[in-house]
Amino acid sequence: MSSSALSQGGDGGPGAAGTDELHLTRRTIVSYAFGSVGTGVFGAVPGLVLAYYLTNTLGVAAGFAALVVAVPKAWDVVVLPIVGRLSDRSAERVRSRLPFLRLAGVLLPLAFVLMFAVPPALGPALAGAWVFVAFILAATAFALFQVPYIALAAELTDDPAERSTLMAVRVAFLTVAILMGGALAPVIRDAFGGTYLGHFVMGVCMAGLMGVGIWLCIIGLSKARARISPAAEGGLLDQFREVRHSRAFVVLLAAFVIQALGLSAMLGGTQYYATYILEKPTAVTILFVFLVAPAIVVMPVWNWVAHRFGKEHGYLVATLMFLAGTLVLLFGGRTLSLPIIYAAIALCGMAYGGLQMFPLAMLPDCIAADTARSGHARAGVFTGLWAAGETLGFALGPGLVLVVLAFSGFISSRADELVVQPDSAITGVLMAFTAVPAVLITISLPFILRYSRASAADAARVPLPTAAGSSGAPTPPAPTTPGDPS
Repeated sequence: MSSSALSQGGDGGPGAAGTDELHLTRRTIVSYAFGSVGTGVFGAVPGLVLAYYLTNTLGVAAGFAALVVAVPKAWDVVVLPIVGRLSDRSAERVRSRLPFLRLAGVLLPLAFVLMFAVPPALGPALAGAWVFVAFILAATAFALFQVPYIALAAELTDDPAERSTLMAVRVAFLTVAILMGGALAPVIRDAFGGTYLGHFVMGVCMAGLMGVGIWLCIIGLSKARARISPAAEGGLLDQFREVRHSRAFVVLLAAFVIQALGLSAMLGGTQYYATYILEKPTAVTILFVFLVAPAIVVMPVWNWVAHRFGKEHGYLVATLMFLAGTLVLLFGGRTLSLPIIYAAIALCGMAYGGLQMFPLAMLPDCIAADTARSGHARAGVFTGLWAAGETLGFALGPGLVLVVLAFSGFISSRADELVVQPDSAITGVLMAFTAVPAVLITISLPFILRYSRASAADAARVPLPTAAGSSGAPTPPAPTTPGDPS
C-alpha cells in the first residue's frame, strides 16, 4: 500500500509536504518524549515498591511474591511480539499507530490503580492473587502503548543523527519521569501511613502522572508525519525468522536485556538496601535520586559522545562506568561511609543515562536498515521483540532479588509487624543490590563489543529485489501522518 505526503499543522511537518525526506521538528521531539513519562513511571514504581509492598505490607512470602512480580511480566514476553505484528498491520491499514496508544492511555492508569488497591481484609494468599491479576492487566495495557511507541522512533525521521537526538531527549524525559515516580512514590506512600491507604493514594497519583504523559504524547503526535511502510507478508513466526537475520539487532537486544535485568535488580533491591544495610528506610528516596538524577545532568554529554565518537563506543563507556560503581558498593560492603555510597551510586546514575540512550538510539538504526533492505515494515515486530526482552529483564530483576532473599532466609511480615532478620538475610540484601547487577553488567560486555562487526555484516548483505524485480534498495514510501486519516 502506498501513502501520500501530508504536512503537519502548527509548526510545520517533519518535512515539507511533497518531499521524501523526513526530519524532526521541536514539537515532534518533545511530544514523542512525553510518552516516556508513562513508560518511566510504569517501569520505575512497581520495580521500586511492589516487591516490598508484597512482603512487608501484604505479608506475602518472598517466594510467592517473586512469582507475583515476575509472571505478569513474563506474560508480556508473549503478548508484546503479538502486539507488534498487529501494530504493523494496523499502521498499514489506517496509516497510524495512535489507536493502540489511545487504548493504552485509558486502560493502563486504571489497571495500575488496581495493583495498589488491595482490600485490607484479604489474607496474604488472596492479596497476592489480587496484585497478580491487576499486574497482568496493567502489563497487557502497557504492551499496547510500548510497542507502537518505540516503533515510531524509526518512522519519524530518516536521519540516524536525528534519531540520536530524539532518543537523548526521550531518555531525558524518561529519566525525569523515573526520578519523579521513584522519588515521589515512597514519599506519598509514607505520608498516608505507608500501609494500605498509603499505597492506594500513591497508586492513584502515579496513574495520573502516567496518563498525563501518554495523552500529551498522543495529542502532540496526532499531526506529525511518519514513514509507514507496507507491512511484511507472512505470519508472526515468519517475521521472527527474518528479524533474527539482523545480527546487529540480535547482539544489541542481548546486551540490553541482560543489562535491564541488572538495573532492575538494583532498583528492586533499593528499599531493602536502605532498610537493612543503611538502617534508614526513608533513605530510599535519597538513594533513588542519586541513582537517577545524574543521568539527567549528563544526558547532553552522552548525546555529544554519540555524535563525536559513535553510539557503540559511548555504550561501552557507560557500561564500564556502571560496573565500576557496583564494584565499589560490593567490595565496600557494610563498611562504606554514606558519602562514598552516594558517590558510587551517582556514578551508576551517570552511566544509567547512557545505558538507556545508546541502545535506544541504535535500535531505530537496525530497524531502518532492515526496512531499506526489504522495503517492508517490520518495525512493530522489531520493537515487539525489543519490548518483550526489556520487559522480561525488568520483570526478572525484582524477582531475582526476591529469590536471593528467599534463599538467604529473609522473613516476610505484614504491615506494622517488626521482625529481626538473620545475618544471612542481611548478606542476601547486599548481594542482591550489588553483586547481582555487577555480574550481569559484566556478562553484557561481549555483546556490546560484537555490535560493530554485526552492523558491518548486516550492511554487506545484498538488498532484496524491489517489487518490479530490479536489484538495489527498494524505494521507501512517502511519509504520512500517524494520526487519524483525514
